[in-house]
Amino acid sequence: MLSPLLSAAARSERTRRLVTAMPPTRRVVDRFVAGEALGDALDTARELAAAGLAVTLDHLGEDTRDRARADRARDAYLELFSGLTGDAEASVKLSALGLALDDSLALDNARLICAAAERAGMTVTVDMEDHTTVDATLDLVRELRADFPWVGVAIQAMLRRSEGDLRDLAGSRVRLVKGAYAEPASVAYQTSHEIDRAYARGLRLLMAGDGYPMVATHDPRLIEIAQRLADSREPRSCEFQMLYGIRVPEQLRLAAAGERMRVYVPYGADWYGYFMRRLAERPANLTFFLRSFVSR
Repeated sequence: MLSPLLSAAARSERTRRLVTAMPPTRRVVDRFVAGEALGDALDTARELAAAGLAVTLDHLGEDTRDRARADRARDAYLELFSGLTGDAEASVKLSALGLALDDSLALDNARLICAAAERAGMTVTVDMEDHTTVDATLDLVRELRADFPWVGVAIQAMLRRSEGDLRDLAGSRVRLVKGAYAEPASVAYQTSHEIDRAYARGLRLLMAGDGYPMVATHDPRLIEIAQRLADSREPRSCEFQMLYGIRVPEQLRLAAAGERMRVYVPYGADWYGYFMRRLAERPANLTFFLRSFVSR
């Protein structure tokens, strides 16, 4: 019951004002968000690289309904690529680039970001948002891939449609996630068991294809399944991904075992929606958050 409530809170301006005003919130946010400034994100990326971990950086922001904000989001990524080095990429939400305003605006901004990434020798993965944006996101990804065939896209296992999407995308770079949005039962699986089974089916589809699977999960059972399925593939022809601040020892263990392990590193001032979804995903995250209010 808590997960839908927290997911709804992620979209509530009133709850946003309440949570962001609480003094302990900043300490907890720092566990999941690298900082508000680009320099903070780059420092974190360097620390992770020194530990043998790759990174994907996400400049936080979503559901932009103002062209100036969409342009600022684009410019933040252009600045990001001027400072990134090593095995790094960017994760981009098309709604931050103006998708709700105009598909062509989001596409133009995404093209500029992809061009900057290509000049820097890096890549971009397009994040997936709630189910109402899936068709538009996949359409724009197809257009981006006409010029940048290496562009990746995230697919949410919890959506009932995703197995069909994965069959279409299995020859490309795909990040498979469980999904972090509160979705109706008509379009999404609702129980953890159903979502885990859907994720495992998605893994089998991706690992059987000739694309590049990006296995984004913290679930030990699904990591084990992915490793077994990857045994038949060329070495390092897939990678694991986890969120910054979550299961750090496991991230280091996988990297030490020779797996490519990429950490999803969010940064920026617009952290509220991302933070609330992280609380909704795992009871342990919520416990950590609540404990911070009674401990010093």
